[in-house]
Amino acid sequence: MYGLKNIQPIWADNFKKAISQSKMGLNLSQGKSTKYYSSDRITQLIGNGLLTFIDKKTKLNKFFKDDEVIFYNSINDLSKKIIKYSQNDNLRIKIAKKGKLKYLKYFNSKIVADFMIKKTFNIKYKKRFLWEK
Repeated sequence: MYGLKNIQPIWADNFKKAISQSKMGLNLSQGKSTKYYSSDRITQLIGNGLLTFIDKKTKLNKFFKDDEVIFYNSINDLSKKIIKYSQNDNLRIKIAKKGKLKYLKYFNSKIVADFMIKKTFNIKYKKRFLWEK
């Protein structure tokens, strides 16, 4: 695991290469988990089709179901789930695919930019964004 036990984090092309060779990813941000917060890592992991593990404290389970990403409650829970899904390729692939499809449908850059522009310039809009429901 990059960034742990003196294994240096990786960036840029090395990061892309590592993701392309991975089956699962941990969406872990620095500090305490915060409601609805994630770094852009979530996009890189889910958007590239990795089964993604997310701390339940982020409350991102408001947007994603258990058959789209994997939420964990503790380090022990995370450890058990990593073992479970590393031993079941069919289930891992099925969940990762559903997560990717949902993420690309509701959280792609066009949708997020559209939201930011409408909010910034106080433009009325009819369609509600997923995170406003």
